[in-house]
Amino acid sequence: MEGLVSWLLDLVWSKPLVYGLLLTGILFSLMMRFFQVRHIGEMIRLMFQGEKSPAGISSFQAIALSLAGRVGTGNIVGVSTAIFIGGPGAVFWMWATAFLGASSAFIESTLGQIYKRQEKGEYRGGPAYYIEDGIKGKFGKIYGLVFAVVTILSTSLLLPGVQANAIANSMKNAFGVNSWIIAIILAVVLAIIIFGGVRWIANVATAVVPFMAILYILMALIILVMNIDKVPGLFALIFKSAFNMEAAFGGIFGAMIEIGVKRGLYSNEAGQGTGPHAAAAAEVSHPAKQGLVQAFSVYVDTLFVCTATALIILLAGTYNTTDGTTDSSGAPHLIKDGGIYVESADGTKDYSGTAMYVQAGVDKAFQGDGYKFDPSFSGFGSYFVAIALFFFAFTTILAYSYIAETNVSYLMRGQSKKATNIGFNIARTLLIAATVYGAVKTAELAWNLGDLGVGLMAWLNVIAIWILHKPALKALKDYEAQKKALGSGRNAVYRPDPAELPNAKFWLEDYPERLRQEGLEK
Repeated sequence: MEGLVSWLLDLVWSKPLVYGLLLTGILFSLMMRFFQVRHIGEMIRLMFQGEKSPAGISSFQAIALSLAGRVGTGNIVGVSTAIFIGGPGAVFWMWATAFLGASSAFIESTLGQIYKRQEKGEYRGGPAYYIEDGIKGKFGKIYGLVFAVVTILSTSLLLPGVQANAIANSMKNAFGVNSWIIAIILAVVLAIIIFGGVRWIANVATAVVPFMAILYILMALIILVMNIDKVPGLFALIFKSAFNMEAAFGGIFGAMIEIGVKRGLYSNEAGQGTGPHAAAAAEVSHPAKQGLVQAFSVYVDTLFVCTATALIILLAGTYNTTDGTTDSSGAPHLIKDGGIYVESADGTKDYSGTAMYVQAGVDKAFQGDGYKFDPSFSGFGSYFVAIALFFFAFTTILAYSYIAETNVSYLMRGQSKKATNIGFNIARTLLIAATVYGAVKTAELAWNLGDLGVGLMAWLNVIAIWILHKPALKALKDYEAQKKALGSGRNAVYRPDPAELPNAKFWLEDYPERLRQEGLEK
């Protein structure tokens, strides 16, 4: 079984997927005339707009929910892994991936809005919905069904354990808390939140994600200000290494680009099909609004949070790219399937172990150059990074719950509300069980299966957005034209052509009716 999964993982997460997602970002950026630069101010403005309704959440709640899924272990463990394998230059390629990936995030999130539906009092949407309604016919239904099943299995059963394992190990390393205690706490808090539905999840994400991300970035800024004389050299190192001009990293050029792109995509998830679920839940007057907001979430994830991690590591020098089995301190680490795990003396594997190098970076910043790396040492850096990782990974599990629930709703359309709620509760129970299991036991097979599920989602989604991208491009042009004609004080309203988008039923039927009712009330 493990051999089969490993073979499938190598096949799915192969160069065609990594470079295909990067090429997709390049081409979409060209088609939209690099909107990610032209509309940066509009992205920020729209993020704080307060549109919401009984069926939907605000744009800020939607971006918080989306960031809950994007900002996770990849922002700490993933970045340190990228630097271990690809050197400092991998950070540049993570930046490039975020910049280009913003275009993929716009396309998929705008499609999520165009084809969203109002089901049992809440907005639902995502790749399964726009695949079926956009492609149409029997093929579209089968394609949407496959995506929904793969996504439910990945987000409710396979991926939560990955995040929980990172939480348990980081808390154990920093505070000495038993993994079973962490598992029980996670299970109880998760149950309270996810059984409350999307609004509870969105409210928690809105409260936690921005606060923790800002606090983490502020910590990095404090460290950089304390070492301001070294900052220009850090950026010079990143750029020189990225273009193979740094002698120390000259032999890893190919690995640097590949791991930088792969870890960037794994962290910000642009094009992988997770973001559209949160985007579709937002209450907006035009789909392009949420596309722009979600594009900005990619920047927050990679350009801000991941960069904070990278600069802490590079400033402290707590990394090594010349040896695949041990680092300069003697702490063992092994590279496997593009990732790094720390192997203890008893043979157990800790895939979140590279977080200790971020912890060491913070410790060194406050203790000076005399600090010597000790994996068993618990200082301020250990505590701070453990807490940050806890919140980042926990909110990611919350986002997984919402994504799984959305796809259960897709599969249960036409069923009674009671039957749908049973489906929700099964998915929620599986997620809590997977979280507990992941917290108390490292399962290499589960990690590989989780990566496999995400890779399959990415393949299915990137093919779909290439087939369906034209309505999203047209929505952007329509939004730009309306904003130019109306000015900044008026709201752009989406009115699709029924002949072109007959299945965009919310925008063709529900939304016009609401506008008519509001007009009558006024």
